Amino acid sequence: MYTNTHTMGNKQEELEAIVQQESCDVVAITETWWDDSHNWSAAMGGYKLFRKDRQGRRGRGVALYVRESLDSVQLKVTNVKAECLGTRIREKANKADILMGICYRPPSQVDEGDELFYKQLMDVSKSPALVLMADFNLLDVCWNLNTAEAVYEISIVYRG
Repeated sequence: MYTNTHTMGNKQEELEAIVQQESCDVVAITETWWDDSHNWSAAMGGYKLFRKDRQGRRGRGVALYVRESLDSVQLKVTNVKAECLGTRIREKANKADILMGICYRPPSQVDEGDELFYKQLMDVSKSPALVLMADFNLLDVCWNLNTAEAVYEISIVYRG
């Protein structure tokens, strides 16, 4: 499941109810708006929480909840500025591990930030089994007509 919460504050109970009803294995969230003061409300029974809070300013942040029964570890982040978080879920049947990722690209991000962001996406896209959820905030893309005023070089490759 993926959601953009634009602040988790008063939405935690609603999220937990949906996750339990839908029996989600993984929940990815953008714009959590958490900081150190939110540790008390972030936990969800039966799930491991991986999170990356925005540093130095209010807002944003990403999080992944992964069902505790899944063998998961957080991936090491090479780019601390990009709002991306990833986990590796170890497959038990000698198949490829699954990489789960969540990314948030602020609408005001400039070219230098985009380059770092794209580099990190290229690194994880080499995985044979990747699930990437993201809010790219590409405001001038018209998804109905598949057009854009600006030129974007984003390619998402599915390998399954």
